Amino acid sequence: MMEQKFSLDSSEISGYVIPIGPVNLVFAQTAHGLVGCGAIDVIALEKFKMPAAKVRPTTSDSIRNIDDLLKGTIVVINSFAKESGIKPGMTGEEALRILI
Repeated sequence: MMEQKFSLDSSEISGYVIPIGPVNLVFAQTAHGLVGCGAIDVIALEKFKMPAAKVRPTTSDSIRNIDDLLKGTIVVINSFAKESGIKPGMTGEEALRILI
């Protein structure tokens, strides 16, 4: 597992890339929620009242790293992410900015 810290709007965010066979599990977490690749079950995270959103890749066939995650398009959100203001069609970066 690789942790990658990065900043958005002067806030530090923790990003994670976990190799699982031929693909990577990629997500970024703030104090208020999570944005992840297609392998993240955002609906299951609703049980824990965590705002969560799933992104689809826009530059390759899968989300391979944090840059892909930030550029990806939000395709699934849970009710807590919706209440936070996240909408399908946003980029992963836009969603994370809301969750800061």
